[in-house]
Amino acid sequence: MAEQSSGGGATPWLAFIVGGLLVAVVIVAFMMYSGRTLAGPDTVDVNIEAPKIPDAPKLPDVPAPKPG
Repeated sequence: MAEQSSGGGATPWLAFIVGGLLVAVVIVAFMMYSGRTLAGPDTVDVNIEAPKIPDAPKLPDVPAPKPG
């Protein structure tokens, strides 16, 4: 008599991958429709004040050229 095989070996793995993708899609859809997100608020308010630096020293006056 001929032996009957139980099927291909890839079918359980394919079902596992498709099931995982389905669960991921359901979780993402639930979070989007319920208004929950993993990200924080959309606005960020950052105020950084730079320290005051002293004024540059004054340069001496340039002497006038000698007439000549």
